[in-house]
Amino acid sequence: MVIKRFFVIVALAAFSWVGFAQQPAEQYPLGAFDELTDTKPRDGKEVWDKMSDPVQLEWGSTDVRYKKWNVPSGLLGTKSLRMTAWKGERVNAQAVLWTREELKNIRVSVGELKKGKDVIPASAVRTHFVRYVMTDELNKDGQGGCGHRPDKTQWDSSLVADMLDIAKTLDVEAQCVQPIWVNVWVPAGTKTGVYRTKLTVSAEGREALTLPFEIKVMNRTLPAPQDWKFDLDLWQNPYAVARYYQVPLWSEAHFDAMRPLMKILADAGQKAITVSIMHKPWNGQTQDHYDSMVTRVKKLDGTWEFGYAVFDKWVEFMTEEIGLKGLISCYTMIPWALSFDYYDEATNRVQFLYTQPGEEAYTEYWKTFLKDFARHLRAKGWFERTAISMDERPMEAMREAIKVVREADAEFKITLAGSYHAEIESDLYYYCIAFGQKFPPEIKKARKERGQISTCYTCCAEAFPNTFTFSRPAEAGWTILHTVAEGYDGYLRWAVNSWPLDPLRDSRFRSFAAGDTYSIYPGPRSSIRFERLVEGVQDAEKIRILREEFTTKGAKGKLERIEELLSAFKLDAVSEGRKNPEKPVNKLHNELNRL
Repeated sequence: MVIKRFFVIVALAAFSWVGFAQQPAEQYPLGAFDELTDTKPRDGKEVWDKMSDPVQLEWGSTDVRYKKWNVPSGLLGTKSLRMTAWKGERVNAQAVLWTREELKNIRVSVGELKKGKDVIPASAVRTHFVRYVMTDELNKDGQGGCGHRPDKTQWDSSLVADMLDIAKTLDVEAQCVQPIWVNVWVPAGTKTGVYRTKLTVSAEGREALTLPFEIKVMNRTLPAPQDWKFDLDLWQNPYAVARYYQVPLWSEAHFDAMRPLMKILADAGQKAITVSIMHKPWNGQTQDHYDSMVTRVKKLDGTWEFGYAVFDKWVEFMTEEIGLKGLISCYTMIPWALSFDYYDEATNRVQFLYTQPGEEAYTEYWKTFLKDFARHLRAKGWFERTAISMDERPMEAMREAIKVVREADAEFKITLAGSYHAEIESDLYYYCIAFGQKFPPEIKKARKERGQISTCYTCCAEAFPNTFTFSRPAEAGWTILHTVAEGYDGYLRWAVNSWPLDPLRDSRFRSFAAGDTYSIYPGPRSSIRFERLVEGVQDAEKIRILREEFTTKGAKGKLERIEELLSAFKLDAVSEGRKNPEKPVNKLHNELNRL
């Protein structure tokens, strides 16, 4: 069949692309790598010589990105640390090692946490060397991070602590700071009480340093991430993985590379699967553009034939292996460049149709596909989960696209991430509006009653809050708590792994402020900002659980206290939050554990 021949052509093209694009391993490191050189001023020998001991270790704050070449400030000033956690919760800590002498083969270990005969196993603990990546800054007016940045020298750049490395050993230079991230995922079956252990840091030829810490486990339980109600939607980019890992698209090696990366996302409570149903839905704005996961063939007799091999493989992988059971969000009927791809048998070429919503050619192209797509989705049992999704498109274009969808199959779900438009609100099953906007209260109430989802998103436009690599770590949690305070069902961000050319070393990108396009690194490696975002999602779940409990018990005072704490995250509190996001984030987190 023609369609089979077409799949062969596409597969060969993808394989050839990988072959021609093959790069030396050092360009795309997955293991050890050297950080870039920081040209910023650093503390001199006279400062480092004031250290009481040549190597020191103390507990730091997860709110601070400690500078690599400066004797650290902002430490907690204590050798012991206590964290509080619900059963099933992940908690984070940051230790800081600094040395005036070179250290070889540093290792970090944490034993099981003990409370008498009860233990939290050592397997529940992850430790990471915090690594330094190159970052830049907001736009010159300080109002955001959007806009073309072709010349990196025009932006103030520096090394910043962000990536959580997977290396088990590390060498550290003299007169250098090395933060260490500690994450403990308390098992759901853990008994209440205080569990104790210690962090041990050793280096070749040196006596080991230790820091004790303990976790107070509360008598409340956080559900498993797949059961969280908060609607987290961080867009995935499988094409970036193929390029960085140097593997053929949709090959077994490609899925092997994606599996641990996407599992990090699932463990954060992600629900939706990002699908591209056309070539370059966002006009190639990322280093690795999205391609179509469905094929369209216009046959010699003018009829259409559609293929879903890649689409099916991707959705099955993300659903069955990764565990994402939410929306299958299919982008997009209204791309940034209004050109639509298909394979034409008559010319034996891939052709592009240039048309726009409202035109007959547009309607014919999409209506024919959507009818067949609906048939295929129902056959797979995925129709109820699938949405035809658009983002940041004008209202009139949306109206025309909605009309085509309804004509093709009136039961299709439709989503939009963009500005609020009252005229199309009721048509949108999932409506994600930009940070700074609001749903009218009666509309939000009506949407909830209809079973529709209402969320909020941030992007490069926000100076605060954001998750750039130079953003303060607490901003990630502030963002999530803002969505709760304003009554949204969840949060969307457009990219979790759209990596720039050299993501392990350089988070800067040609079009957006550094780190805008990703928060999970190759490896897979998490980041400070990603872990702090997960903390925010966990707190959102705690608020939901406590509200339900206190409502049932009639605990009006406690309900009012939650709302009082959330008031610090509303739109009218942005200017105050920008001054010190750590204060309300930490205050709410701590009080949720005491209520």
